[in-house]
Amino acid sequence: MHNDYPLRLEGNFDQTTSRWLWIIKWLLIIPQIVVLAFLFVGLVLSWIATFFGILITGRYPRVLFDYNVGVMRWGWRVSFYSLGAFATDQYPPFTLQDKTDYPAHLDVAYPEDLNRWLVLVKWFLAIPHLIVVGILVGGSSAASTQQNGWSAGTMGLTTILALVAVVVLAFNGNYPRHVFDLLMGLHRWVYRVEAYIMLMTDEYPPFRLDSGGNDPATAPNSPLVPQDRG
Repeated sequence: MHNDYPLRLEGNFDQTTSRWLWIIKWLLIIPQIVVLAFLFVGLVLSWIATFFGILITGRYPRVLFDYNVGVMRWGWRVSFYSLGAFATDQYPPFTLQDKTDYPAHLDVAYPEDLNRWLVLVKWFLAIPHLIVVGILVGGSSAASTQQNGWSAGTMGLTTILALVAVVVLAFNGNYPRHVFDLLMGLHRWVYRVEAYIMLMTDEYPPFRLDSGGNDPATAPNSPLVPQDRG
């Protein structure tokens, strides 16, 4: 029985995914990466403001919380479309909001109260997870999770697995479902760690893979409505 976690990440594999479009997706997402780079600057500034906000009041400023979730959500859609999974050919929308008609979803339950002193040590406590995240996304810091596989000069495990999957797709027309399920579990791990170090929750991320398109460990008050994954 899984414990509930306040972050939900889901993805619905698109059975109509092209055998060959993945070859040029690195080019197609350049506009997305440019926008995400600017949004990431805002994310860093937001983290600084949030740190002091929680330290003083014990609460996460709601407007900053919604912005940060939106940036994470945008990054996840781009990753799902491209080097993070290649699981859809539907181009990611340019929005911080959740799009119910898009096959990738991410949301985080808003925390009503947070331990104001825990913000001082979360980065230290997350070190074991950050080592794992570095392996998964090919970077040494949690900052690389925004690109989730686009770390400069390196390729993480998620990117390697996604490339293996689409090469198989190209040659036999079938995307290996077990690889997709594994990728979802790995991305879920990465984003849970990101939510923790972004101070969105005091609940320590679990050391486990919750694989598959549906998130099996979601807090009941998460605002994301479950979708039919077929």
